[in-house]
Amino acid sequence: MKKSRPLKIVLGIVATLLLVLTAIVIFVLTFDWNRARPWINQRVSDNIGREFAINGDLRVQWEHGDATESGWRRYVPRPRISAADVSIANPAWTSTGPRLVNIGSIVAAVHPLPLLHKEVAIADLAVDKVTVAAQRRADGSNTWTFKDNGPSEWEVDIGRLTLGEGDLRYLDDGIKLDLRAKASGINQGADARQYGLRFDLSGSYRNAPITGGGKVGKVLALRDEHANFPVQASADLGKNKIAIEGLVTDPRAPAGLDLKLTLGGDSMADLYPLTGVLLPETPPYTTTGRLIGKKSGAIWNWTYKNFTGTVGGSDLEGTLAYSPRKPRPLLTGALTSRQLRLEDLGPTIGAKGNDKTDKALPVDQFNTAKWGALDADVKFTGKKLIRTHDIPLQDIETHIVMKDKVLTLTPLNFGMAGGDITSNVKLDGRQKQIDAQIRMAARHLKIRQLFPKLESMQASVGEVSGDAALAGKGNSVSAMLATSSGELGATVSEGSVSKFILEAAGLNIANLVFVKLFGDKQIQLNCLAGDFVVEHGKAQTRRFVIDTQEAVINVSGNVDMARETLDFDVRPQTKGLRIISLRTPLYARGTFTNPDVGPQKGPLALKAGAAVALATIVNPAAAIIPLVNPGKVEPVDCAAALAEANDTRKAAKTQPVKKR
Repeated sequence: MKKSRPLKIVLGIVATLLLVLTAIVIFVLTFDWNRARPWINQRVSDNIGREFAINGDLRVQWEHGDATESGWRRYVPRPRISAADVSIANPAWTSTGPRLVNIGSIVAAVHPLPLLHKEVAIADLAVDKVTVAAQRRADGSNTWTFKDNGPSEWEVDIGRLTLGEGDLRYLDDGIKLDLRAKASGINQGADARQYGLRFDLSGSYRNAPITGGGKVGKVLALRDEHANFPVQASADLGKNKIAIEGLVTDPRAPAGLDLKLTLGGDSMADLYPLTGVLLPETPPYTTTGRLIGKKSGAIWNWTYKNFTGTVGGSDLEGTLAYSPRKPRPLLTGALTSRQLRLEDLGPTIGAKGNDKTDKALPVDQFNTAKWGALDADVKFTGKKLIRTHDIPLQDIETHIVMKDKVLTLTPLNFGMAGGDITSNVKLDGRQKQIDAQIRMAARHLKIRQLFPKLESMQASVGEVSGDAALAGKGNSVSAMLATSSGELGATVSEGSVSKFILEAAGLNIANLVFVKLFGDKQIQLNCLAGDFVVEHGKAQTRRFVIDTQEAVINVSGNVDMARETLDFDVRPQTKGLRIISLRTPLYARGTFTNPDVGPQKGPLALKAGAAVALATIVNPAAAIIPLVNPGKVEPVDCAAALAEANDTRKAAKTQPVKKR
């Protein structure tokens, strides 16, 4: 009898527990949970610091475990809690309405045992007739952040979410978005197999109207981190059209987006309401690619991957990544183009210059006001770049870096006129006037391709090489050159040029008349070597000589880029005998837009006076003697001249800009 006493105690405890559990089950099954609504409403309201209310019927029913669940959970009965007309109030400051959320019907199947260690494990959650009115202010405060009671001891895990019909209004003062959406169920047809809800969109974004709609999945498997939630939508935002199709990965976070994005419109300037970035007026554009978003903490990083697009007659493709880092967002990536027309990109450097200006150098202004909004590190390669009425560029390669309003293109290389140009450009926009620096080297440019519209140059075969190292200040190319200091140089190797051009420059009347009557021919060009030193916008010749098979031409003087004037003294000397030659020093003066070239009057008057005197005193035939050029000039040592010019350019250093 003594040995059976412990057994009786154990049996008594088990019986008591069974009785308690039975009582609890009976209580749960028979209790009118609507009587608990005031207590539940008050407890939740106190906890979140906002009015919470279950205004409709509240019920709790028991059901068998879900056979789709893994492990022991499939065998444990679970309560299914249903509530009607559930609402949470908005804070008083919002303008979207008195209620943040109102749910017509909510049903949740809860696993009971995890409640013992403060985990709310909801196997299924279904909501229907949902109305949401949320708002975020410009300072970041919002309507869905509740009273901070410190870290919660409870964890919530939702396995599956089923969405029903509903209405949404989201007002974001920070990005000037007022979005409205109305959702309804898809119950039949092909779309019902992939999607569950259809929605319509309306509202405005940065004062541009929004219209559109789309489809999304109805059931979200939130427990599976590899779950994908289908999305398809299209909308008109002002004059722009946008369409997305793809998947939201890991919807329980959500931590990722992978969508096909198509964007198009009449002009990229119309994207300002969408992006907040001032873009130029362009022809119609369209682009398609993969938009991938990944969440890291509270920050979303975006990648527009493998996109292709067109703007007018230009094409562009590549991958760009955007990171909203501090203090400035960062744009990185690589772009390629088969053909890029500058006229398709509009006035990308800023405001247009005055169309009525008499300036020859570009006066369009660089707009540096927005340079500080973004950092960039983008590589670009292009097969062909077309500038209106100019020589096209080929095989463009550049690395564009914008950092704290300093823009560098290092390198900026391209092919032009059959040759190659390599350069490095730096534009510092941190001050009111841009500090500009450029180093450029041109090699093997073909003369005939440099002047494609000049018929007399088409038989020329010479090549041009040149170098420049300049620094200046200003917000236009004209202003930068007007203040620039540095070095300039150019050489032309062996080739041929139009005899007519040289004879016209030398005023050899007989040959000029002969060429005009019987046609042009090519003259062998031995070399050209020129070097300039630039100080505060004025380029002064250090040496400028041209050597041909028939003449040597020396040029001295300067070019004033601030005033856009030139002042050259051109002194041609023939290598051979010329009859009836008025060869005399020439001048080249005037402005870039209205140059004046002609013979210097003093030497020409002396020749004419000598001819008249000889005709009067000696013999009329003697008048020809002053017009005969014996041609005893020594040829230029072209190899030495070219070597000297190259050495000068290699040693050239950009000089500091002098203040007026």
